[in-house]
Formats: sequence, C-alpha cells, structure tokens
Amino acid sequence: KRNTLLVDLDLQSNATRGCGVDPHALNHSINDALLGRNETEQCLISLNDLGFTILPATPELTEAEVMLLSSESKEFTLKNILAEYESKFDYIIIDCPPSLNILTVNALTAATGVLIPVQCEFFALQGLSELMTTIDTIKSSSNENLMIKGIIRTMFDPRNNLATDVSAQLMKFFTDKLYRTMIPRNITLAEAPSHGLPVIKYDKNSKGALSYLSLVGEILKQEKL
Repeated sequence: KRNTLLVDLDLQSNATRGCGVDPHALNHSINDALLGRNETEQCLISLNDLGFTILPATPELTEAEVMLLSSESKEFTLKNILAEYESKFDYIIIDCPPSLNILTVNALTAATGVLIPVQCEFFALQGLSELMTTIDTIKSSSNENLMIKGIIRTMFDPRNNLATDVSAQLMKFFTDKLYRTMIPRNITLAEAPSHGLPVIKYDKNSKGALSYLSLVGEILKQEKL
C-alpha cells in the first residue's frame, strides 16, 4: 500500500466531488493554500475509506488563478507548497484543469512526470500537440527534470471508426510513450463520480475498473515498484 496525496487543481472540482467531498461544504481548500491564507495542513482531508489524502478544490480556485497571474515567481507557488510533503507521501498526484492556464503551469513546474489522458476524438490530437509544446517550454524554463511518463487512450469505442483512427495515429507517432491499456467508454465509469466513489470502490469488477487496474499495473511496472 502506498501513501498517496491527490491534489485537485481544477476549479470544476471534479476530483474532489468524485471522492465524495462536497466543495461547497469546505472551509479550506487548495485556493487558501495557494493564496497563503491557511497552512496547507489545514486544507488536507484524509479519506480513510478510500485509502488516500486529498487537497481539495472549490470553485473559488478561480481567485487564486487570477492572483497568481500577477505574483512574482508565480509558476513555483504549488511546487513550494508541496515541497514539505514529498517525504510524507509515496505519490503526489495532481489533477489538472483541461485548459493550459497558470494552474496547469504550476502543476507542470511541480511535477516530475506527466500522465496524459487523450480522448480518442479528433480535437484531442490538436490539444495533445499544444500540451507537448507547453511541456517543452516548462522544461526549458522552470522544470528541466519534467518527463512525459505516458499517454493514456481514454473513452475508446472500437465500434467507432474515428476512435480507432485516432488510436492508430497515437500509436504511429507516440509508440514509445503510449500505454497499451485503453480505457473504454463505459457506463460504470460515468456513474461512479455521481456516487462520490472511485470506480474501483463503486464496481471493481466492471470493465472500466479492470481497465484502470491494468493501467496501474503498467505504471507500476514502468516505475519498477
């Protein structure tokens, strides 16, 4: 068992909600930590039933996003906050917003590796190209050790010709970075967040859950753990 911290850096708070935590009921969140209003320790929530700790997000995270744009060394704010927890947790996983904003830049500056989920849809390829450019910029400016750990194909439907075409394109251009496991379109994956549970807790025998377990196996093998 690994000691894990999940950092929700998305103002939509999907990771927070998906763990059964109501963002609107929180007194402290990552927003307060980023703005220096509270010690980070006060913002952490131990989810004992799920087996990890979360630094939750709320919709007020947009306030920190605006403030970071005008602050000095703005890209290092999250890295500085998380520095004291590197020795306390085996893994720190940062859930990023879908847009390439200052919060994403903070995440990439703080991270050692990047896992890139790519929906098997046309516009996702364009987004991947833009993300690759951003990662190269971060490596040359604020985090030279940043590595792309792997690309994950998600929402894959083998009955959809476009999905298979996108998968083939990813295989062609990113063979060495592409995880073999593909995450399918699956009703259980769609239902689990509405119940405030990770899919492994919601239905561990579902196709979606088994796919994620397979992916975790690949990642652990890659890390030789």
